[in-house]
Amino acid sequence: MKTITVNDIIIDWEENMNINVILQRMNYTFRMLIIKVDGKLVKKNEYESTIVSPGADVKVIHLMSGG
Repeated sequence: MKTITVNDIIIDWEENMNINVILQRMNYTFRMLIIKVDGKLVKKNEYESTIVSPGADVKVIHLMSGG
């Protein structure tokens, strides 16, 4: 079975898997996220169209704001 890595957790890869599918599968609901796939930044408006390849390394970073 093919896999991807999301924040150092290995999950099964699916055909046509995009960023939204990954976020849903990993239960990431925080609104302010930075996503990188193999070191490349993915903009929020590209989540649906960014298809993740098997073996990819996905990093999901939560932004914190304060003051």
